[in-house]
Amino acid sequence: MGKQQLEHSLPALFQSMLWHFQQAWASRRPSIKQPSSTSCGATASTLPFPTIDSCSLNNREMQTVVADLDGTLLRSSSSFPYFMLIAFEAGSPLRALLLLLISPLVYILYYFISEAAGISLLIFVSCAGLKVSAIESVARAVLPKFYLEDMHPVSYKLFTACAHRYVVTANPRIMVEPFLKEYLGVDAVMGTEIQVSKSGYATGFVTAPGVLVGAHKEHAVKKNFGTRADDAPDVALGDRPTDYPFMRLCKEAYMVVGSKDVEAVPKEEYLKPLIFHDGRLVCRPTPLMCMVVILWTPIGLPLAILRVSLGILFHPRWKLSVLRFLGVVVHVKGTPPPCPRATGSDTSTTTSSSSSRRGGVLFVCSHRTLLDPLFVSFVLRRPVTAVTYSISRVSEWLSPIKTVRLTRNRSFDANTMSSLLNEGDLVVCPEGTTCREPFLLRFSALFAELADQIVPVAMNIKITMFHGTTARGWKGLDPFFFFMNPRPTYEVSFLDQLPLELTCLSGAKTSHQVANYIQGTLANSLGFQCTNLTRKDKYMVLAGNDGVVQQQPDQRSKLLQHSCSNTSEISYKLY
Repeated sequence: MGKQQLEHSLPALFQSMLWHFQQAWASRRPSIKQPSSTSCGATASTLPFPTIDSCSLNNREMQTVVADLDGTLLRSSSSFPYFMLIAFEAGSPLRALLLLLISPLVYILYYFISEAAGISLLIFVSCAGLKVSAIESVARAVLPKFYLEDMHPVSYKLFTACAHRYVVTANPRIMVEPFLKEYLGVDAVMGTEIQVSKSGYATGFVTAPGVLVGAHKEHAVKKNFGTRADDAPDVALGDRPTDYPFMRLCKEAYMVVGSKDVEAVPKEEYLKPLIFHDGRLVCRPTPLMCMVVILWTPIGLPLAILRVSLGILFHPRWKLSVLRFLGVVVHVKGTPPPCPRATGSDTSTTTSSSSSRRGGVLFVCSHRTLLDPLFVSFVLRRPVTAVTYSISRVSEWLSPIKTVRLTRNRSFDANTMSSLLNEGDLVVCPEGTTCREPFLLRFSALFAELADQIVPVAMNIKITMFHGTTARGWKGLDPFFFFMNPRPTYEVSFLDQLPLELTCLSGAKTSHQVANYIQGTLANSLGFQCTNLTRKDKYMVLAGNDGVVQQQPDQRSKLLQHSCSNTSEISYKLY
């Protein structure tokens, strides 16, 4: 959005806010003084509808439910964290800081003047000037994880018990629709529509009839279901007075109260497992959490640069000690194998001629961040070589160990890896990409054909503030974001070397048998679940491409639509 457009937009925004104030003051509606029944201490006896605790789940298989989102399907009644994610991930840290600074004004507008005015300001600050495709990308790749972690268990059970599910919400439809359709199986979403320019940018304003609250929600439900009583939805769920108009249209209506006092829906009860998600922030960005991140960043950024720099400069023998001194926690389990060159002359009769000719051990790791091979090297206290697919040039330049790019040409890559094994230890991550959740992606079987000295290494991490991986952002910042965490933790578990009879070279096993066996062994050690998903599946869902070549904008949009329609299929490739 250009400077001239912004100059015209700001007065229009405040004019819109003034109109909302005048309407609220003139009507003196209960929703102004009591924007939320739960926040005002309403009890079951004062509510116009029974609470959801009194609702039965029996015989709901053929029924239709219409529910609000914030405070109803979600435990939190505030949508601020999700607008903050849009501002930070689709916009910039400066936009996120601006949104945090105006949050007190949003609070005053929302709770004391007009719910619609508060939402309008959130939409304007977080979305104005952003590409719609960027907002859609964040809505698909980042928001679902945070929405799922905030699901209300009681309303979730009732909502998913019904066959036909609809959501009516004041939030922009573009923000919530990917999550609701993909993870809750919603038939249709009735939400606020944002205004889009001809060039594909969000103007920050909303289209008619405006923000969906009060009578606008009632109108949206009538438009979707008609006005006949027989066509009315069976069940309505809401949490505040502005939900009453659409709730009165339904055959049954229930209020959700005390949402903050309940635990979120357990992961094992999700309709669809959350395997892939993106974004840099680990915790839900409430105003308090945003303040913590802002206060920590002036400390965390220099600390991350120091950790990366010393990790490059020091000798491998001392790197682990230096990182521990700087607050990086490293847990080592199992016994790392000794340097093969030190014991290469002492070959036993059980060692095959093929393995005795090779100078290194093949370490097969689960993949959590691009730092996995580095921490294997740090724990071994000796240099290793790592093969990669597509890390940034900056990461290659900063890497204190040798990295070699693979070409995805099977015969060429096999020769390259075989040569590297003859030179020394080699670290491979057969998943080909990282996965944040407790799942292992399908293992490429090429490594199994090249060695019979194979040591599985279970890698895991614990972080509290920033994710050290990204599918949509610049990968060159990945190590810095990881080391910006106050106390990042790496767990390196060396499992037993693969028995010779289970290898390809000495045991006549197929490469796929070996790869599947090691995948299952690592999954059991970590408590993870194996999947058949691949790198391509991940990037199609999160970035709309195959993770190799940057797509043109028009191709990207088509791929995003394709990935959205195919996520239902690939998310269940578990075994």
